Amino acid sequence: MRVDEAFKNRNFLVKKDDLVIHKISLTNKIAAKIKKIALSCLILCLLMSAFSCTGKKKPFGRDQKNEIKPVDYDLEDIIDAGVLRVITTYSPTGYFLYKGKVMGFEYEIFKRLADHLGTSLEIVLAKNVDSVIPMLNRGEGDIIALGYTITTDRKENVSFTEPYLITHQSLIQRKPDNWRKMTLDNIKKKLATDVVDLIGDTVAVRKNSSYYLRLKELSNELGDSIYIDVLPGEMSDEQIIQMVSEGEIKYSIIDNHKASIHSSYFSNIDVETPVSLSQRIAWAVRKTSPDLLDLINKGLVSIKGKPDYNMIYNKYFKNKNQFNRRLDSEYYTGTTGKFSKYDAVVKKYAAGLGWDWILMKSLIYQESMFDPGNESWAGASGLMQLMPSTASEMGVTKINDPEQNIRAGSTYLKKMYDSWENIPDSIQRIKFTMASYNCGLGHIKDAQRLAHKYGKDSLRWDEGVDFFVLNLSKPEYYNDEVVKFGYARGYEPYEYVISIFDRYKKYKSFTKL
Repeated sequence: MRVDEAFKNRNFLVKKDDLVIHKISLTNKIAAKIKKIALSCLILCLLMSAFSCTGKKKPFGRDQKNEIKPVDYDLEDIIDAGVLRVITTYSPTGYFLYKGKVMGFEYEIFKRLADHLGTSLEIVLAKNVDSVIPMLNRGEGDIIALGYTITTDRKENVSFTEPYLITHQSLIQRKPDNWRKMTLDNIKKKLATDVVDLIGDTVAVRKNSSYYLRLKELSNELGDSIYIDVLPGEMSDEQIIQMVSEGEIKYSIIDNHKASIHSSYFSNIDVETPVSLSQRIAWAVRKTSPDLLDLINKGLVSIKGKPDYNMIYNKYFKNKNQFNRRLDSEYYTGTTGKFSKYDAVVKKYAAGLGWDWILMKSLIYQESMFDPGNESWAGASGLMQLMPSTASEMGVTKINDPEQNIRAGSTYLKKMYDSWENIPDSIQRIKFTMASYNCGLGHIKDAQRLAHKYGKDSLRWDEGVDFFVLNLSKPEYYNDEVVKFGYARGYEPYEYVISIFDRYKKYKSFTKL
């Protein structure tokens, strides 16, 4: 994965002395005033130019404050809406796709919170980390969950949860080319082992990051300049580390818990030089969400006392072998864009259905998690979990053969799809089709008849027929005179459709990255 060439040309910032104002000695008092006014205007113009143009050096200054007034939206509103929205970024530890499975530390933590609240979880991907606080305060999400360092500036705009991790910032630098043949002492002689070594040198970081603020502080503490190479806000930690590894930039800074696990993959990277004292990592909510903040804090106290929390954390930040296998895999979507080894076959047969192949991929994962040897308790087999009778009807000779299984499964889906030709909306028709594929056409027809009888929209799945499918396990519904196929475990097709479309939405977000 090569980093875009556009990232190579970036702005350089210096700490001070961009503009030197020399004293003017005039004997004429009026002339001095005139010159003073003129000079002030000149300074103003120069400063405006420096801050408005890219590619220009500009002095360090206090970051511009977020002027967005946060929307009034708290825990009760989240529960009423039935959706917990978490703002994060794509990363190989916090949120990612691996072999078709959505994973990540933040994802697993907040999936548990959403389940506790009885809501669905919606991941809102920020393509640029500089935008997460404005997104939160505009109401585009409810929580910032991407390993955010608590800083004074950020606390003016958001409310931080109790910290879930204490870490420090580490300098990222490349080891000498022949480091494997060198002693440890000789390697260290070639590296910056103290922040003093950075004086007069350049460190590349994103602008609205805690790393940028730390470099400003270091320059003041050392009484000398450390130059900052400003990286685009959309660059990930992984990309930045790779650029250091490949020699495109000399230094960067990453939180140590992230840097340590990345160094297991980029073996020529050194992360041993600290550039900060201990720092607190937390999640953030709007200042108008005190109830949500209180809930998360109480949940942290509870979960951190259980083995489950450490198991999740260790899975993503301690298990270096698993991390390396994931990044090396062609099915780690951040690297190749592939979901599974069956992508080409799925595309081929989804085209015959007229479906987005990623939607069909979502269905296949729901059925078998891309395991062609998967067999259900009811005897269904293969990637699309065909029953033996259906496989025989579709001419399948080897039910676990991926090509035969997907061909037969897509043919059966087409048969179900054609049974719902009276459904005018294409998305609703697909949902009827999926439910029929899951539990049988007859049960879904029963639910449609119930919807018609009770005055609901019988041509819509959402907030229409789905309610009656869900209740086909209750006697007052499956004993109704319009029901021909009796009892059904209606929660299965109900959750089946929701899960597939939820996964489809996530899959689509990954394909846009």
